[in-house]
Amino acid sequence: MKPSNKLSKILLEFSIYHTIKGDSFKPRAYEMASESVAALGNEIKQTWQSGGIKALKDLPGIGESIAEKIDEFYRTGKIKTYAKIKKEFPVDMYELSQIEGLGPKHIAELWKYLKVKNINDLKKALANNKLKDLPRWGKKSQDKIARQLKLYEQSSKRMLLGHILPIADDMVDNLSQINDVKRCTYAGSIRRREETCGDIDLIATSNHPQKVINAFCNLPQVKSVHEKGKTKASVRLHMGIDADIRVVKDEVYGATLQYFTGNKRHNVLLRQHAQKKGFTLSEYGLFKLKRSDIGRKTSDVGRNLVACKTEEQIYSKLGMDTPPPELRIGEDELEAAKKHKLPKLLPYGSIRGDLQVQSNWSDGSASIEELARAAKKQRLDYIAITDHTKSLTIAGGLDEKRLARQGKEIDKLNKKLRSFKILKGTECDILKDGKLDLSDTALAKLDFVGISVHSQFGLSEKDQTTRVIKAMSNPHVHCLFHPTCRLIGKREAIKLNMDEIIAAAKKYHVLLEINSMPERMDLNDRWVRAAINAKVKLVINTDAHSPDHFTLLQLGESTARRGWATKKDILNTKSAEQLLSWLNK
Repeated sequence: MKPSNKLSKILLEFSIYHTIKGDSFKPRAYEMASESVAALGNEIKQTWQSGGIKALKDLPGIGESIAEKIDEFYRTGKIKTYAKIKKEFPVDMYELSQIEGLGPKHIAELWKYLKVKNINDLKKALANNKLKDLPRWGKKSQDKIARQLKLYEQSSKRMLLGHILPIADDMVDNLSQINDVKRCTYAGSIRRREETCGDIDLIATSNHPQKVINAFCNLPQVKSVHEKGKTKASVRLHMGIDADIRVVKDEVYGATLQYFTGNKRHNVLLRQHAQKKGFTLSEYGLFKLKRSDIGRKTSDVGRNLVACKTEEQIYSKLGMDTPPPELRIGEDELEAAKKHKLPKLLPYGSIRGDLQVQSNWSDGSASIEELARAAKKQRLDYIAITDHTKSLTIAGGLDEKRLARQGKEIDKLNKKLRSFKILKGTECDILKDGKLDLSDTALAKLDFVGISVHSQFGLSEKDQTTRVIKAMSNPHVHCLFHPTCRLIGKREAIKLNMDEIIAAAKKYHVLLEINSMPERMDLNDRWVRAAINAKVKLVINTDAHSPDHFTLLQLGESTARRGWATKKDILNTKSAEQLLSWLNK
């Protein structure tokens, strides 16, 4: 998980620094601590406040040395050893590490030879054509970094849904506690659950709008105020994006929410439909047009109000069902709504088991038992432990012997844990030639076999597609994890013919994954819908590396909903027994 606060970024910089120094164990320890702190959010400080270093050590991925540094950070606002590192190595390691292809060693070389401290320095070095002359770099490496930098800059204006959603939830909760606020929610791209969002759009209802505006501008998330009026305001948040609020009367809440939820194309098409039926639609309601009103500006039209209280009322008056917010993107959702053929989308909270979970047997931060108990706390009924395999040495991948030992531990835990099932699984690496990283004998003993691409991202579409389909054809394979391997804003999807991959999934009865990690969201909504149309089954997993990651399932569910998925399309909405029965077929 990407660092989301200052402390998690500092811990990640510790990891990068110790990698540069060639330390063996510290890099992974700090990386896991960074992930844990990012996932915990405000809870990390609350834990420290309630129990100090001792309580911090009980958290996943945090040992005594790191707990002491966290304690120092909260007590003094800084960490002395971190200050020494920055004095020795005055580089924004976190910022540079966000560029795909710039690993710790590359960052060290850029500083050593070109004194590159940050992205601005990197841009200057690229503009002056300096990277190609570095030892072991060359023009191909320089061009690759230039492409990745462009990708990073294109995405930096927007924020991942998984990172912005908790902030938006906190702002809504804070404003909802004000006595004069009757209702408060977010609209726009967040309500549509788009994978990235450019800002936060809030709507509140109150008879005292100025009080709400004042409270909004003084929220703890606000860094500065752009504009402050009687019923609306715009601010800049500490996280680096803008937030806007509109305060209206409660009786027009439905109309305002509808107006600010759909994207531009959805709203244009809906207004055109309304006009054809003799109405005009605005943020204040649906109005009946008189003959004398036709062709006049909306502001000049007489107030012949038809509907405004709820979204459902507005869409119903226009002769259609109400499209769920996730579908309001101006494609075919309005036609489906007119014909009453909208799908009954997968309800949030439908997933019963997470089928991609990494433990501390490979690169996860917690034990299998800790993960199981955390999943149960999130009301899951089962998980599959899918640690990496041997060729992924950087992640501590398992060979056949360690996998067998892990299986024995899982057997013991299944006897110990009540009303919860742990499945034996793997995230088996797909090698360059399409073979798998574990023997068929080892795979045959597992409950759930997921396969993934973790290397050779630059193959041609033909070679990459052939490689993945060959792996999918193995009769022991159940699922293709994060099929396109993209990292939003950081790494482009590998070149795959997804139509052929979907056809192969159907032919070989292989599940396709919707990965819930904010930077993955892979498959995306487009390919989810294509898979559903091809009658290929899907699963929604978190790719959990920490107990706190199970909360991310709602992001995968949102992607499924944007892809028109229903409950029957997602296999892990079933019980463990039903799932295993399907897999055994």
